[in-house]
Amino acid sequence: MERVLEFLHPGPDSKTELIETLADAEQRELIEPQSRQMLEGVLRMAELSAGDVMVAAPRMDVLDIQAPYDDILAAVIDTGHSRFPVYEERRDNIIGILLAKDLLKLQRSPDLSLRTLLRPVVFVPESKGLNELLRDFRSNRNHLAMVIDEFGNLAGLITIEDVLEEIVGEIEDEFDDRDADSSIYTLADGSQRVAGDATIAAVNAAFSVALPDADFDTIGGLVAHEHGLVPRRGETVSIAGLDFNVMLTRGGSVRWFKVTRSAATAAGALDVAP
Repeated sequence: MERVLEFLHPGPDSKTELIETLADAEQRELIEPQSRQMLEGVLRMAELSAGDVMVAAPRMDVLDIQAPYDDILAAVIDTGHSRFPVYEERRDNIIGILLAKDLLKLQRSPDLSLRTLLRPVVFVPESKGLNELLRDFRSNRNHLAMVIDEFGNLAGLITIEDVLEEIVGEIEDEFDDRDADSSIYTLADGSQRVAGDATIAAVNAAFSVALPDADFDTIGGLVAHEHGLVPRRGETVSIAGLDFNVMLTRGGSVRWFKVTRSAATAAGALDVAP
């Protein structure tokens, strides 16, 4: 009977067919679109490793253990992260992880050594699967790990948010302004943080500019076009009196820009300065 049923209603024989079955179930309104996306994310995540999702070492936001407190605080405010790798002498010599909230202890006790606030570093190989890494994050209560290559060199970092976003998509953090457009909000220094997939219309409205929107839907697409390629982390592209500094890239596209008004570029002019 099982063979007859299998002949009449054959099930998927591969992951690709299973994904197609999920898409068919969505079209027949058996599952919600969000459920299908999450299920597909779980299936695809099984094929990914830490090296596929990590933030590469040259693009990491790290802190120098020897830096003055004011410089460290400014870096924490500017980037908006909750955890930072801390290095000594060389960027690839990570000696600990600093939680941003722990800096409050230094304000109350200025004589306290920054080293005493550092949390242990967790190292994982580039080849570590995301499924296994997620289990480790949950069991060890770590939210950040440093990724090393096959030769033991620092390759980058990965967070639990990076892993979860492969399943559920982009996750808003505690710095998001939920009362405004979630793709554009104000940072502590007064600049604007703009998502790469923010619409050009939203950027025009937020900054009172007139960026062209005939050929592109998102600000990331426009910036990449004017720059000639997708800008890397730390690069700045100036368009129409605005400086778009790349804060974070992922999957070959810009996830976040830090946008400020350019004093050197007149409003309305179109100038690109990588």
